[in-house]
Amino acid sequence: MKWRVGDTTITKITEIVFPEFSEVIPAATPEVVKKVQWLFPHFVTPEGKLTLSVHSLIVDTPTAKLVVDTCIGNDRNRDPLSVMSNLSTSYLEDMIAAGYRPESIDYVLCTHLHLDHVGWNTRLVDGKWVPTFPRAAYLFDKKELAFFGAIDENVQDDFAQVQRRVFADSVQPILDAGLAKPVEGATQVCDGVRLIPTPGHTPGHCSVLIESRGERALITGDFIHHPIQFHDPGLVSPFDVDNAAAVATRRRIFSEYADTPTLIIGTHFAGPTAGRLVRDGDGYRLDV
Repeated sequence: MKWRVGDTTITKITEIVFPEFSEVIPAATPEVVKKVQWLFPHFVTPEGKLTLSVHSLIVDTPTAKLVVDTCIGNDRNRDPLSVMSNLSTSYLEDMIAAGYRPESIDYVLCTHLHLDHVGWNTRLVDGKWVPTFPRAAYLFDKKELAFFGAIDENVQDDFAQVQRRVFADSVQPILDAGLAKPVEGATQVCDGVRLIPTPGHTPGHCSVLIESRGERALITGDFIHHPIQFHDPGLVSPFDVDNAAAVATRRRIFSEYADTPTLIIGTHFAGPTAGRLVRDGDGYRLDV
């Protein structure tokens, strides 16, 4: 799947699709979902379960090639999150088949440091985690590095323990290799690509704004997990560090980008993945 934004091409590389992943927004029950008819058939199952995609987006500008979010990765113990553990996918082969070899990538942008956004930062070679994109600068927000790098080894929370392993195998090797570029807040990455702060899901969460020849696209990251949150920005996820801040971010971004020509590309949106945001009664909908 590809989109054109001026002189820039954005290519979706899918790692895995979860047909039913409603636990990401527990309040989005089938009864709630079935009242939002525009979600069908692309973003939910016929029964009203939320569908989630895990994919990267390659941003190919006239001056640089960037990978936004690197999914879950192969060969990783993510128990007790069994659906994301010990994957063996064709992600890297699919990227190469799309015309992007790992050594051709100039920048890796991680919207945040959760396990499904940093996995292919590294790959396992002879029992050692090494950078997948050896010539790239990996941009990590300083708040993300501080937050996830400081999780105590004795923490009792299962997800926090998973994130400790994530940091060790998918972030620390990048730091050790000298490829990390810590950034803070709004950051110009290269011509036509910049990071904008969208906190709440995590402390240093950012989204990616792409501009070329008067056209514009926004790659969301996880300030929104599923298009049903356009309908109701107040629907929250247990994976958000700060629910109130996440809701405030959604309301701010939706208000700013609704009814504009900006292409909204969802980091976890299944099916068509992208569309224009339009006002719809008291909420919004994604026009695909």
